Amino acid sequence: MKEPFFYRTVRPILAGLFKVIYRPQYEGTENIPKDGKIILAGNHTNFFDCVLVGTSTKRCVHFLAKKELMKGIGKQIFTGFGIIPVDRSSASSGAQAVNTCKKYLDDNKLIAIFPEGTINRTDDIMMPFKGGAVKIAFDSSTKIVPFAINGKYEPFKKSVKIKFMPPIEVERGSLKAANQELYQTVRTELENYVKEV
Repeated sequence: MKEPFFYRTVRPILAGLFKVIYRPQYEGTENIPKDGKIILAGNHTNFFDCVLVGTSTKRCVHFLAKKELMKGIGKQIFTGFGIIPVDRSSASSGAQAVNTCKKYLDDNKLIAIFPEGTINRTDDIMMPFKGGAVKIAFDSSTKIVPFAINGKYEPFKKSVKIKFMPPIEVERGSLKAANQELYQTVRTELENYVKEV
């Protein structure tokens, strides 16, 4: 499974523009393996989070996204960027997403998931995590690299930061407990950031 041509050709241009305009800060990128299967999972604050995560590594990042985006010209664009479509209206959508992700991971790809399921527009620092990320990690024997996104996307200011933490291994046992560990790892980093600023 080769990287999408559109991703390989457009990504460098998009990454360059994004870094010039938003001047993002990256920390802990050494925790992202240079090859092999891995899952990135963290909080979701803005539409630009996909670009922020995608520019954190030179590897092709495959995101899970709602199937509705894959229509018209959107299909060409998002397919070109390696998006994995998920049909949230289907009762079997969860199982389908897990199976699709396993195929990508079996091919040693990198997948990124926002376990909150959508952009956090609440007053809380983070919404509860859905269990999909740990379920996929367990079923595919893949480690999860948690990440925390802090700050806002303000043009020409160093106002947004992403930090990647050491990988978490989802071992046999309670997936609920593993999901809580992932959630707490990200939340603690967000709370520490707030204290610092």
